Amino acid sequence: MNVPIIPFQLPLPPVLPTIEGNVDYRTFRDQLLHIDQLLDASGLENQFIQADLQEWSHQHKHLSPKAQQNRQLHCRRALRCNLARTLLNEDFRAFAAHLADSPLLQHFCGLSTVECVTVPAKSSLQRYSVWWPEEQVRQMAYQVVQTGAQQPEKLDLETPLDLDLAFLDTTCLAANIHYPVDWVLLRDATRTCMKAVALIREQGLKQRMEPPQQFISRMNRFCLEMTHAGNKPDSQRRRKQVFRKIDRLVGTVRAHARRYRDLLDRDWKQTQWTRPQAEQVLRRMDQVLELLPKARQQARQRIISGQPVESKEKILSLYEPQARVIVRHKAGAEVEFGNTLLLGETQQGLIVDWKLFEESAPADARLLLESVDRIQQAFGQPLKAVGTDRGFDSQSNQAGLLQRSIYNAVCPRVPQQLKKRNGSWKFKRMQKRRGQTEGRVAIVKNNFLGQPLRSKGFKRRNLSVSWAVMTHNLWVIARLLIQQAAQARRKAA
Repeated sequence: MNVPIIPFQLPLPPVLPTIEGNVDYRTFRDQLLHIDQLLDASGLENQFIQADLQEWSHQHKHLSPKAQQNRQLHCRRALRCNLARTLLNEDFRAFAAHLADSPLLQHFCGLSTVECVTVPAKSSLQRYSVWWPEEQVRQMAYQVVQTGAQQPEKLDLETPLDLDLAFLDTTCLAANIHYPVDWVLLRDATRTCMKAVALIREQGLKQRMEPPQQFISRMNRFCLEMTHAGNKPDSQRRRKQVFRKIDRLVGTVRAHARRYRDLLDRDWKQTQWTRPQAEQVLRRMDQVLELLPKARQQARQRIISGQPVESKEKILSLYEPQARVIVRHKAGAEVEFGNTLLLGETQQGLIVDWKLFEESAPADARLLLESVDRIQQAFGQPLKAVGTDRGFDSQSNQAGLLQRSIYNAVCPRVPQQLKKRNGSWKFKRMQKRRGQTEGRVAIVKNNFLGQPLRSKGFKRRNLSVSWAVMTHNLWVIARLLIQQAAQARRKAA
């Protein structure tokens, strides 16, 4: 059963102040105002609200009009706050402060009122970021592009969006971790466990042990010794001696953390915490305690035994277990740590396909036909040409594109084939345009996702990628509308 949207009058916003002499502000203001119009004209905002109400109604049997109106209001704010925060590439705390200080952002997010302005705090913004699941955000991102291609008049576009050409590339979405040194992982575990133990002791649950800060200080001293051990003549012997001290200390820390973890789980009612607050600390400790034995064994194998560890079994971070080793052989980034991200853009720079891989991604050549099929399934129209770099080339891809009647502008691996293909003006033009995809990847990563991405866990990282793609596409369409208006003014002049 569909729950209808209740129409109601939004608070009357004050007029935006006129700012002169700052072209960057005027450009940003025009972009936000055009995105505001796109959300309304495409029906995207109403569909987000409708999807949320449908899920929300299943969890509540008796819905009052006042409760539904309040839900719709927060749903609208969640959508616009997510878009604005992604567009500015700010974290929750910084965006909350920026939102409180900017009349333009308040106007876009629907917070402007003549009287007192109530701005969501960082905790509310964090809840807004996971308001919808990734599948819902992905479908809405597809719909924006499809509306511009099939019904451009709804978006005030003079010409439809071009979805005939696609350009693909892969990149590494770096995880928010430090360089994965084995003994540094043990330092991270000590800090996390002892800080959690300190929180539990502050609530009055105590057992006999040294103050937690002493364990952290001792670990920091050992880490300094390990750092300087590499400069000594007998560096290998010194590193093994220091590591054995670190390993013994970590064993003691793990035993204390395990006892305090069980104590909190059993006697949490004696603290001032609620059960969800206690579970937050328990989850933090469980995540580290679960991986700590494997991290210790990995460090022993590499430092004491001098044996390598396979990449698929290597622990890169105690907090981002989905991070993978990605060898790309690029200047300044021989090896990267994160997840492989596939992006596909159109001639106008719109992202029409994306996929973040949780496990180690297959070779680029195995991703081409899957991406082509996803694009055709999402937009209901076949591609006319595909352009990529030489990493996507293979005989199976050549046969697959020929079978789908798609022009093959993939750069060949064989030099003789490349020399032959360069005789075609269409191939040369597609390859020249493909070079701009490198810049598009950098725009999405640096301006909309952030390097590194702050989201924790693969599920939230995947959701952040979909929000970034949607925001990016709305930003591109808004730029097209601004260029269209400028051309109209020049013609009128």
